[in-house]
Amino acid sequence: MFKVFRDAAGPCLVPAGSVLAVGAFDGLHRGHAALLDCARARATAQGLTPAGVSFEPLPRAFFSRTPLPRLSSLREKLCGFRDAGIQRLLLLRFNAALAAMNAEDFVREVIVGRMNAREVWVGADFRFGHRRAGDVPLLQSLGAQLGFEVHMLETIEAEEGGRVSATRIRELLAAGEFAQAARLLGRPFAIGGRVVRGNRVGRELGYPTANIRLGRRVSPVQGIFAVRIGGVDAQPRPGVASLGVRPMFDGREPLLEAHLFDFDGDLYGRRIEVEFVAKLRDEGKFADLDALKMQMDRDAAQAREILNRHPREGLDPATLMRGNEGAGFRVPAPMKPAPAPE
Repeated sequence: MFKVFRDAAGPCLVPAGSVLAVGAFDGLHRGHAALLDCARARATAQGLTPAGVSFEPLPRAFFSRTPLPRLSSLREKLCGFRDAGIQRLLLLRFNAALAAMNAEDFVREVIVGRMNAREVWVGADFRFGHRRAGDVPLLQSLGAQLGFEVHMLETIEAEEGGRVSATRIRELLAAGEFAQAARLLGRPFAIGGRVVRGNRVGRELGYPTANIRLGRRVSPVQGIFAVRIGGVDAQPRPGVASLGVRPMFDGREPLLEAHLFDFDGDLYGRRIEVEFVAKLRDEGKFADLDALKMQMDRDAAQAREILNRHPREGLDPATLMRGNEGAGFRVPAPMKPAPAPE
């Protein structure tokens, strides 16, 4: 059973012992999937509990002076851990107190005290503790003292070259490279949420929309897009969407508005998922509603043409957490536990 905990302090959460994956895990991309898959498999083989430690907000977002675009919402992140077979997740509140915790205390109090780790799985660039002073050699040294092994998964690279990372995926999305971003994510980039009522201007212009509020989430994409919308029928429906502040109406709150082609139904309150296929243009301000309507007609025609020309490539959601090999990725064998530095 999947359970989530938030506090760094407290009693042991896994009395029987865990195999623990540790990281930020934004987007739960192919690299994250491989790491979680290794932890789950090792836990199963040893009769231990597959577990994870992650952070919300992300450490990088906590220290950043500007909002950090996110690849996944909190809900999506939790669902990803659950679907990966993780049974205990310590989702730490990253705040000033946690940022000030030194690396050794983090290991003793969190990895050992809270999670009772017998094995710890991390990526090659893993750093932790105050001022990121902790690294893999320090973790190995402490593991030798405290009774856990450390496994480091080497960087996973795409077949065309370049490492799989959340930063690279954000850059690809911002550049409109959705197909390549999907390959690194293991699925099409999408934003999901419950449909809320809008100002109904789209309906008056002939383009009723299903609207999703982003809340605190900062999207890595903005503009007008060809999309596919899941959660309505058995297969995602084609459509066109805008994501931004709606400059024609002096909007301030970012809103995702998706128009489903050839659909006439009530989606209010339903949870849908909008997959981004191609960017058509940036948001713009028009002279009047007639000019806006003409541009919306052009956007819809262009989106239909793109979606007809590029049928949806079936990336099975299960591949997010399984089976990186054979999908154009080089997945290295996990390293054996390295000896603690002398």
